[in-house]
Amino acid sequence: MTALFIESIPFQTSTEKLFESIRHLPRPVLLDSSFESNGTQRFDIMSAAPVVTLTSTQGKTQLQTAETSQELTASPFAILKQQLQQLGQVDAGDIELPFHGGALGYFSYDFGRELEQLPELAENDIGIPYIDLGIYLWAIIRDHVSKKSYFIAHPTCGTQVRDNMLALILNENAAENANDNFQLTSAFASNMTPQEYKDKYHRIIDYIKAGDCYQVNLAQRFKATYQGDEWFAYQRLSQRTDAPFSAYMKTDNYALVSLSPERFIQVNGDKVETKPIKGTRPRDADPEKDLQYARLLKNSTKDRAENLMIVDLLRNDLSKACELGSVSVPKLFDIEGYSNVHHLVSTVQGKLAADKDSLDLLEGCFPGGSITGAPKLRAMEIIEELEPNRRTAYCGSIAYIDCNGNIDSSILIRTLVCNDGNIYCWGGGGIVADSDADKEYSETLVKVSHLMEGLA
Repeated sequence: MTALFIESIPFQTSTEKLFESIRHLPRPVLLDSSFESNGTQRFDIMSAAPVVTLTSTQGKTQLQTAETSQELTASPFAILKQQLQQLGQVDAGDIELPFHGGALGYFSYDFGRELEQLPELAENDIGIPYIDLGIYLWAIIRDHVSKKSYFIAHPTCGTQVRDNMLALILNENAAENANDNFQLTSAFASNMTPQEYKDKYHRIIDYIKAGDCYQVNLAQRFKATYQGDEWFAYQRLSQRTDAPFSAYMKTDNYALVSLSPERFIQVNGDKVETKPIKGTRPRDADPEKDLQYARLLKNSTKDRAENLMIVDLLRNDLSKACELGSVSVPKLFDIEGYSNVHHLVSTVQGKLAADKDSLDLLEGCFPGGSITGAPKLRAMEIIEELEPNRRTAYCGSIAYIDCNGNIDSSILIRTLVCNDGNIYCWGGGGIVADSDADKEYSETLVKVSHLMEGLA
């Protein structure tokens, strides 16, 4: 195992300023822990200029480098495994790092139709890939626990590239902030009226009563037009939202702005974890009312039942790639508070089986059960029937998958897709037998109103 190149850089240089120094490079990606406001995630990771890009849509996978472009028929997961194996594992010594070089990017919710047979009913009107990943040989990592920052480079990263990136990052004049020029040019509008939402809600209740399913996540999509730089939209929203799985990703064709509170899959060595969210209440400026909302959520029979359904689904999903008997639920029905909502969160853990790797696990669990419903396939079929438009990135996952086999990934909720002058965001929630139509509709608005208001 070869040594990872690691160079300390000043921790006092903020995540925003560090990212400013590299975001003009091709395909910049920021995974932002929002540590200062929530303290639950430890590392910020950022990089740019990948040496390989892997995109996949409708069974066609494109692998591109600076010199070549190939269309491949193999599974995107098989191709990604091959790319990571070619990099080879590295040793970071006694420095604890989450990422050692490897893949950064996203898997859209609609990649699920490559894994399952689904009808083609919803309109596919946002032209972004099902999967879009880059292989990144260097990264900047800020560790908020040790209060240290590092520039890291995989041994296959050329010395000249490494030196150039370090010089760029350490140049205090390289990250001059431009003026915020982002603005909406229309108001956000939903793809369904309140009555249409309630009609779809009642259709789901009928399916539940008929025994088709136990829970279905129904979402409405909001669309506006905009102009300017999406990075400033991300900065505005990150100042309002303390989300531990925040992320920003920019390509030539679109940008993702995500303020997600939810982990999907984490693999560190052979340790596996997922943290599904099911159950939401608003926050209140009055501490007594705020505490009351949290207690109501903690003691809600409906929300606990909804959460437990998804915990059982994810226990089953994790078991596909974990050692027999290793999957457990160390935390059930925890309350986690964020800037605008309280969430009911559970933790499911396992131990990766010796004959499986982290990509086997990710493939077996995708898409996350917390944003489909149960049973997963039938819930996805109902979502396809009832939601007018494809979800694309929403409810997919932004992830890093490093050359040592480590993964951490989000569920892409509280996420905006910026494409061709249009900006989209979604609000959804799980519907079960004892749900209330008005409350469910209100919950979809509570989850995303702060995002839409923050950009207005």
